[in-house]
Amino acid sequence: MSTIEPNPRVTFAVLHEDDELAVVSKPARVVTHPGVGHEHDTLLNGLFARWGDKLNQMGAGRDWGLVHRLDRETSGVIAVALSHRAYDGLRAQFAERKVAKFYWAVTHKPPREPSGVIRRPIAEAVSRTSKYTSVKTGKVSASGKPAVTAYRVLAESPHAALVEVRPVTGRLHQVRVHMNLIGCAIVGDSTYGPKRAAEAAPRLGLHAHRLKFDHPVTGETVDVRTKWPQDLRPLLKKMQLPRPDLSVSAGGLLPDEDEGIETDLGNIGDDAFEGSPE
Repeated sequence: MSTIEPNPRVTFAVLHEDDELAVVSKPARVVTHPGVGHEHDTLLNGLFARWGDKLNQMGAGRDWGLVHRLDRETSGVIAVALSHRAYDGLRAQFAERKVAKFYWAVTHKPPREPSGVIRRPIAEAVSRTSKYTSVKTGKVSASGKPAVTAYRVLAESPHAALVEVRPVTGRLHQVRVHMNLIGCAIVGDSTYGPKRAAEAAPRLGLHAHRLKFDHPVTGETVDVRTKWPQDLRPLLKKMQLPRPDLSVSAGGLLPDEDEGIETDLGNIGDDAFEGSPE
């Protein structure tokens, strides 16, 4: 593909913008990058409608400015490079695991421990769905690449749990695979979760709510946070869970976002990252 077709009908919220980069919020059910069956309706098509000139200069070699992606069913924050030096700097930070990514997830039951770190390698599996299309999934396998995910429970009810998750590495479907591994599948996940969890929500109960990194040009901290998505608010009400973006709820004061997960990550040794880089 020599260029990307702009599509202003693909909407997104701009959370941060400067001359070098932007951070946007992707809606659920929107594919991040064009592919077979989604040539014109992806987030990148929408980004080209706004920053086409800058993204065109990035070219396919720099993935048109996309430094990372989100699953189609996942909503939330994505960083987009608008210059060569921003792309190269951000990619280096992702490779060195200096970018902090935080997700909110609704799981069909709470983990046995209120916080912890999951260290299990993830391999990619490809299954062909037709002559021209295939589907990639992740699975825990000793032959996979190292994967590390930290989590902490924010709230729980008799019906579900609200969990904050930080994937340190960036493997395919990492949060979904690791949470299902410990018996806490994300609601609405028909790929990895049991039927009861898959049917508990109209869409995947996963939102990338925060992205924190050093600006690749100025060196200043960029810390972008979002609210709980509008389309998942009925789910919290149904599950009797508080909104994590509100400091006070029916369940009391929620933990501060900078506490808990960082403490767990402090226990991770260098051996957790042996093997191939992201």
